[in-house]
Amino acid sequence: MAATSGRAGKQPKSVWLAERPPVKRKADQPAGLDLDKIVAATVRLLDAEGLAKFSMRRLAAELGVTAMSVYWYVDTKDDLLELAMDAAAGEIDLPDESDEAADWRDQLRHLAVEYRTMLLAHPWVPRLLGEYINFGPHSMAFSNATLRVMARSGLSKESTSGALAAVFQFVYGFCTIQGLHRARCRAEGSTLDEYFRQVVGAVQDRPEFAETMELSVKAMYARKGLTAEQMLEHDFAFALDLQIAGIEAMRERERVQTEGVQTEGVDTERAQTEGAQTEAGRDGAR
Repeated sequence: MAATSGRAGKQPKSVWLAERPPVKRKADQPAGLDLDKIVAATVRLLDAEGLAKFSMRRLAAELGVTAMSVYWYVDTKDDLLELAMDAAAGEIDLPDESDEAADWRDQLRHLAVEYRTMLLAHPWVPRLLGEYINFGPHSMAFSNATLRVMARSGLSKESTSGALAAVFQFVYGFCTIQGLHRARCRAEGSTLDEYFRQVVGAVQDRPEFAETMELSVKAMYARKGLTAEQMLEHDFAFALDLQIAGIEAMRERERVQTEGVQTEGVDTERAQTEGAQTEAGRDGAR
């Protein structure tokens, strides 16, 4: 029975679920202003100043209009943030699904790299992804593309969700941390290389960090000449390869398990048939 009251009866709030009537410009509305321009300005401001400084009043000043003019197109700041998040998702380049010869591994890798590029270009997006329902048209196009690519991997449908979580939550976590490091460096007027050197200098002589330092030194020696950003690129590419290799391994495990069940079924049926034939032979002998 459908709930009619209480928390169970509440629908999730999202600009994508609201049925807002089309905007009809009034005579006192600024000419040339539309929702696309408002969303584009929102993305620019969030990129430049971050979530903490963003406000509808600041956006209106950027557009050269009043705050009430902006509210003519969106009901709330939350709605606008959802629209901006989906606009950022629209920058993700999706693979060509008409190419039947394309390797699913390459396409999945492409999607992961594109997702990472978008998250790093818009460091406010990771924060919003944890706060808003993310099913705008661009976001859903990306999600559907990942599902279709995974469907070609040979992994079972039951395992697809977990496999995609392994890949894209890894990308999300990796980019969130890298974005926070970048933000801290900008705030302190330093670079990522300088920040890492400061960290190493602070802990290199402390015994509790000896094992970590030994591994870090070996890794940095092997990548001598690379910047911190380049080392992160290397680590990301390798970790992504591990994710894809894991999907392949699990697909193979599923195949072996399925073949084992089928073989067991055939053996059981054969044994039953042979048993019946033996019993029939005995009856005939009697």
